[in-house]
Amino acid sequence: MPYHHLTEKDRYVISHLKLAGFSLREIGRRIGRHHTTIRREIERNGPEYPEDVYWYYHTQPTAMERRHRARHHRRRGNTRLFDYVAGKIRLDWPPEAIAGRLKLDFPDDFSMRISHETIYSWIYMDSRNRGDLHHHLRRRHKYRRRQTRYGSGRRFIPGRVSIELRPAVVDTRKRCGDWEGDTMEGGKGSGGLATHVERRCRYLIAARLNDKKAATMTQQSIRSFRKVPRAFRHTLTVDNGKEFSRFKELEAKTGLTVYFADPYSAWQRGTNENTNGLLRQYFPKGTDFRSISDKEIAMAVKKINNRPRKCLNYQTPHEVYFHALRAGGAL
Repeated sequence: MPYHHLTEKDRYVISHLKLAGFSLREIGRRIGRHHTTIRREIERNGPEYPEDVYWYYHTQPTAMERRHRARHHRRRGNTRLFDYVAGKIRLDWPPEAIAGRLKLDFPDDFSMRISHETIYSWIYMDSRNRGDLHHHLRRRHKYRRRQTRYGSGRRFIPGRVSIELRPAVVDTRKRCGDWEGDTMEGGKGSGGLATHVERRCRYLIAARLNDKKAATMTQQSIRSFRKVPRAFRHTLTVDNGKEFSRFKELEAKTGLTVYFADPYSAWQRGTNENTNGLLRQYFPKGTDFRSISDKEIAMAVKKINNRPRKCLNYQTPHEVYFHALRAGGAL
């Protein structure tokens, strides 16, 4: 007969039958287990003192905790798995992405499997041992204060085209070449970043902004899109900040058609908003971009583009974007 762990129901029955005075043999017969299994269960997960009663509400948590620890240490003993996980954590991959990506990288090797909860356990254990893995977790803040945007204003930009007129195909994310644009502000007077994210692939391109002027935003956006093949420049959706007031020049130089989201509707540019959140892991609010090198910016962008995403079936934006370029003959 194959061995199976005692279930929660088994422990419930054992506790009541034991309390009623049944022998171990009779308890085993009633639940279909050998009496030695019942004895081991009571010895391992039962009361600390002999005069105490084996009671389900105490034994079930004890058994689950012991089983969790055993599984945790078995996984930690897999050196190849641990080295893979630790390496990806140091690339700033979130535990959920690591757990999902393992199935792609090792589809037939079930020893290379781990849950994201166990990865978090490893990280916190490493932290207690004064390790550095926890420094690579993305930090979240409970409250978010509304910030004044780069040159944001209440008036609509003359000639703007509303998102309501944007082609329906953009919403489907079935083609590559529809982008969302935004700015990420640094500390006062220190500039920031112009960020653009492709909606289907989640691929990020970013450029430094030395000031908040529309001319600077336009110039840096044009420079960024020079790296993107013309066939992959369809639309760009932005907010109503004054930094986008020279959108006609941007359209003329890039071939993009610019659409403006509704006021206070960040969800209409959710891909870019989420990606800016990832960038904040490297450049927190208040960052003085005058002290940040172009190499540091490029490295942060590279890490984000090489981080697996659940929405991409744990492929990376870099993989999906360049696969689309090759399929479209742009490479």
